[in-house]
Amino acid sequence: MAYIDITKMSSKGQVVIPQALRKDFKEGDKIVVIRNNDQIILKKADKFDKNIEEDLEFAKRTEEAYKRVDSGEYISVDSDNLFEEMKKW
Repeated sequence: MAYIDITKMSSKGQVVIPQALRKDFKEGDKIVVIRNNDQIILKKADKFDKNIEEDLEFAKRTEEAYKRVDSGEYISVDSDNLFEEMKKW
């Protein structure tokens, strides 16, 4: 499940991760930071090696999807046709 919250950057470039989003992190944990255009992905370093290819592919596909939406290259389907459209993918 994805969780979303809003935070802001300080004048020193520091960002606070909201408490609800850092429940599995503890002080001293090493965190890998990945920038993909306008996205920043934080990943616990001990999980980095296991899932990095999957995470990078997800980030790439998400960015490509945003670009398609921004350029109007998407289709709109209602719930009745959703699964039929997904089969075409």
